[in-house]
Amino acid sequence: MIARSIAAMLVPRSIRIDPASEAYQPLLKGRPETGGMRSGLVTLRPGAAVGRHDTGDHEELLIVLSGVGELRLDGSVPLPLSVDATAYCPPHREHDVLNTGTVPLRYIYVVAEAR
Repeated sequence: MIARSIAAMLVPRSIRIDPASEAYQPLLKGRPETGGMRSGLVTLRPGAAVGRHDTGDHEELLIVLSGVGELRLDGSVPLPLSVDATAYCPPHREHDVLNTGTVPLRYIYVVAEAR
């Protein structure tokens, strides 16, 4: 739990996203900007993947803005990604995100420490 003194220093904000950019866009960078949450906007060209990585002690939510793809977790059936669904990745899971469509896959990830 965040101490009240730290919580009092956190500032509400509106974060602008550049809709024309295909570059990675960090949105929230974690402490001291947040209580520990991180997020960013990812754009993957057709056929591209983020690369295998592990959530460690964090959980992750993916929110698709456009395109289609898959969240591939070790030992699981790939989870479909599309604008009408979100995907959750639990702590300590190696995973990858792949664009399976014909247009760029754009999504926001939100990562927070699991408790």
